[in-house]
Amino acid sequence: MFENIRLSFQGIFSHKIRSFLTMLGIIIGIAAIIAIVSTIEGTREEIKNNLIGAGNNAVTVQLTEGEWPADFSWGGVPDYIRVVPDSAKQRILDLKEVERCSFYRFRSNPENLFYMDQKIETATVFGIDPDYFETKGLDIAAGISFTEDMYKSFSKSAIIDQAIARGIFPGENPLGKVLDINGEPFRIIGVAVPRSGFEPTINTVEDYYTFNQSSGGMIFIPTGDWGICFRYDEPQNCIVRAVDTDSMTQAGKKTADILNENVGKVQNNGGEDQFGEGGSIQIEYKSESLLEQAKALQDLSKSTNSMLIWIASISLLVGGIGVMNIMLVSVTERTREIGLKKALGARKRRILAQFLTEAAVLTSIGGIIGVLSGIGLSKIIANLAQVPVAVSTSAIIIAVVFSTVVGVVFGLIPSVKAANLNPIDALRYE
Repeated sequence: MFENIRLSFQGIFSHKIRSFLTMLGIIIGIAAIIAIVSTIEGTREEIKNNLIGAGNNAVTVQLTEGEWPADFSWGGVPDYIRVVPDSAKQRILDLKEVERCSFYRFRSNPENLFYMDQKIETATVFGIDPDYFETKGLDIAAGISFTEDMYKSFSKSAIIDQAIARGIFPGENPLGKVLDINGEPFRIIGVAVPRSGFEPTINTVEDYYTFNQSSGGMIFIPTGDWGICFRYDEPQNCIVRAVDTDSMTQAGKKTADILNENVGKVQNNGGEDQFGEGGSIQIEYKSESLLEQAKALQDLSKSTNSMLIWIASISLLVGGIGVMNIMLVSVTERTREIGLKKALGARKRRILAQFLTEAAVLTSIGGIIGVLSGIGLSKIIANLAQVPVAVSTSAIIIAVVFSTVVGVVFGLIPSVKAANLNPIDALRYE
């Protein structure tokens, strides 16, 4: 085997230009596949990060009414929905998929939310516990966070996000300003920002309202102050941080199962529900399926780019045909050498192994050069097209192995031809 490999390198380097041109199809095919796979992997990671919060692994488990988030802005709280007991939080934290947990209440676009005489049309007010910011992945960029006493006493303090800070207080320091929430004054003590992720460009009131048509700014108050503005008996929602990205789905589902132990089911007995339709309304906790959405988008991206991989693979086919052609030429050139070896007692399998090894070595070298070229091409694409890339180790290994297989497959016919030469005819070949 080692002798065959040595002879293969000797043959390759004795015809450098011819060998390089033979490998060119393999090099281009492997480089194209590595670049495409790297771009696919990078895009999949970007989809996942953008959709699930850039590694924060936070999953929201929200009380829903049918297919919609439960809204207690109008009417009372149903008597079959109980406040989540403290013991449930510990049970959630005991789940192997969960790292942190926080309970919170929220009210989207409350009617009476003002700064001085300016009505804040689009915002969400959150009543949070001490674990919320850490679980959600928020930091205080300006001012201070809630202290332990603020959660217990009616401090009437508030923390806002940057969307409100830039939209409602453009060019001003929002700290110390007072918001009116349902007729109660709340003094702003801090501004919260995400540790990572998308940051909208909001510099004016117009920017704020344009952006918040679909995603409002956020105002946080201690959970102990919630009853001052709204109702103390409103059920909580939950946010959990999974130990890793792959555990997000299970963390959300198991948390929802625990919380649903405190939820009953409304039976309208053929009457009309809130949408004017008969039947029953199922109120339950559901976890958001961001990871599943990410996987769906990743699968879509993967299926689309798989076509590109097949197209790139055509060059491997062309490269394989080139290998077969050059090996046939090599057999013709070395006919007398083959005849001499067979006259000295070399068997068919020895001749076959020699030429197969040479074809495999030729394509393996092409595969390695192709991998290096593919990695370089990936970096160039990342810089020029501003798209993420992630070089896959498994793709590199598969590419090199596949290039070797191409050499063996397409080198088989020339090798068989060489092994079947008649030694007398070969010795007499001019």
